[in-house]
Amino acid sequence: MASTDVLSTRASGAVSINNVLRNTYMLLGMTLAFSALMAGVSMAMGAPYLGPIITLVGFFGLVFAVHKTADSSLGLLFVFLLTGFMGFTLGPIVSAYLSLANGPSLVASALGTTAAAFVGLSAFAVITRKDFSFLSGFLVVGFFVLMGAVVLSLFLDLSAFSVALSSAFVLFASAAILWQTSAIIHGGETNYIIATATLFASIYNLFVSLLHIFGVMGDE
Repeated sequence: MASTDVLSTRASGAVSINNVLRNTYMLLGMTLAFSALMAGVSMAMGAPYLGPIITLVGFFGLVFAVHKTADSSLGLLFVFLLTGFMGFTLGPIVSAYLSLANGPSLVASALGTTAAAFVGLSAFAVITRKDFSFLSGFLVVGFFVLMGAVVLSLFLDLSAFSVALSSAFVLFASAAILWQTSAIIHGGETNYIIATATLFASIYNLFVSLLHIFGVMGDE
């Protein structure tokens, strides 16, 4: 009898994990599409770049709102507001790159590499079922280091280190994808709204960082 209860509990846990994973990827797909739509709207309007301060304040403010409302239907509203806002801020950046001689190929390369990296990293975590919880310490330290570098860049000219900073963001975003996917499949993350916001932010940072790296490599 006890054996049956254990099997039933495990089966129920597996179903719950699969539901979180499925809901996360469904919501992520919808938010990515909405973000792309808002980027297109921003580009069509010719909207100017909002600047790092407004972008960071808007991002962290909406992330806070997502976490505060993640257990209610309002969480869905705020995750779309977050991804829509980030998409809108992305429009002027993409427009600037598209205006370059080899801009379309740069954007396509960054987009393709981002998609391949996300699919590859997610598939690796899901297929191997490796526990990447050990990355949590690296992510916490990396977050504060990167945010410190971003704040410094507002007051100092760090252009000489821009590629190194973008490369660090690529590593950070890749680690975050592995960590978040692992947390879902091992039951450490049960809220698909928070998981979606984390994965979206990782994909956004990965794309923008790769776009900058490819631009520098292409002498742009």
